[in-house]
Amino acid sequence: MRPDPFAPGDDLALAERLVRFGRSCGADEIEVGIGEGEEFSVDVRMGQIENLVEAGSRYAGIRVIKDKRTAFASSSDMSEEALERLIRNAVKRAGLSQPDPFAGLADLSPIRIDPDALDIFDPEVIELEAKTKIRLALETERIALADKRISNSHGAGFSSHAARTYLAASNGFAGTYAKTFCGLGVGLQAGETDDLVEDDWHSSRIHFRDLESPEQIARTAVERTVRQLNPRKLGTRRVPVIFEPQMTGSLLGFLFGCISGTAVYQRSTFLADRLGQKIGRDELTVIDDGLMPRRVGTGPFDSEGIPAQRTVVVDHGVLKRFLCNTYASRKLGLPVTGNADGGGVGPNNFFLEPGPHDPAAIIRSCDRALLLIRTLGHGLNAVTGDISRGAFGLWIENGEIVYPVSEITIAGNLGDVLQSVEMIGSDLDFRSSIAGPTIKVAEMLVAGS
Repeated sequence: MRPDPFAPGDDLALAERLVRFGRSCGADEIEVGIGEGEEFSVDVRMGQIENLVEAGSRYAGIRVIKDKRTAFASSSDMSEEALERLIRNAVKRAGLSQPDPFAGLADLSPIRIDPDALDIFDPEVIELEAKTKIRLALETERIALADKRISNSHGAGFSSHAARTYLAASNGFAGTYAKTFCGLGVGLQAGETDDLVEDDWHSSRIHFRDLESPEQIARTAVERTVRQLNPRKLGTRRVPVIFEPQMTGSLLGFLFGCISGTAVYQRSTFLADRLGQKIGRDELTVIDDGLMPRRVGTGPFDSEGIPAQRTVVVDHGVLKRFLCNTYASRKLGLPVTGNADGGGVGPNNFFLEPGPHDPAAIIRSCDRALLLIRTLGHGLNAVTGDISRGAFGLWIENGEIVYPVSEITIAGNLGDVLQSVEMIGSDLDFRSSIAGPTIKVAEMLVAGS
């Protein structure tokens, strides 16, 4: 076994030295983040390697504030001479920007989260040999293509990433943690020239042992693809729509964009004035939680050194919190929530709490409905909450899936959707930092032929 390249090293001491140097150069406040990592990705198609990347990186990001004026700098040249020159220039450059009374580092929190307790680093990810990763991708595609209903492959891939983050700031914060990630997936095509359908499936986890097997991924990708064969067109109508977990995740991504502090102070969200108001059904509770062990969105602190926390965003239908970095919190007069992500606001583990219903029971509850399985395009307007997206689905009659449908558009409004969620499934599964279970929405416009 090779030495652990992600054991805590000297870069935290380097970051702290650079903070002291920045203060000596005249910075009122300074924050230095250092990241080092290695990544691997391989794409295979029809049994051949099409793309293979293996790279390491080490870089620094610096934020300087002087007289409430901010300057940013970054470098992959990690010599102290180069970094000190970068800081000197950043202090000078800060004078060129406009003063902003809300600019500045976060207030130092007394809370410290033990990274080991979060279990977000798996040594096995960095010990995996390249040939093993390639074999997993090849095996996933091979198993999928063995199904005679599959006509083509869009390719399979394995990716992994391991990184250590160091952060030091003039407010007294200093911290470091390591994190891993790995993913395996395949994209497939079925049908003939005039009736081609496609879909994919992938698995993403912090720990390699939590990753779905090539057999599971290939089988799911095949099932998701062939169920779309021989689609029918659908006349325009208003019907119940069932969102599969991936579609619920997409809906939650839209919600996240509408409740981020940045969108709120920019007045670019229809929820800007709804804090404390009822925006959804009683059954609806949405949480952002950066403390969940072994989850993709977990970490001990955000990019400003604010400790991770659990934030109830929507509590039984009531909008309780906007998610804020320090800048947004000062602009809005609201608490920070540990969601700083670079210069913006990002999700930790942002999810809809699961309900009591088996997904199959949700389908059986419908006389006529659309099971939404895939969407295309953008068609999301945060200012109004309007949704209009090209879609693929499965038509339900008398509680059973009867045929696939295509060439349709679903339309509605996020506010109306949240108010009309009738059933919530029990199948919450964290495949990314934004996740949700199956949900049934009472009615949406499905536009077809």
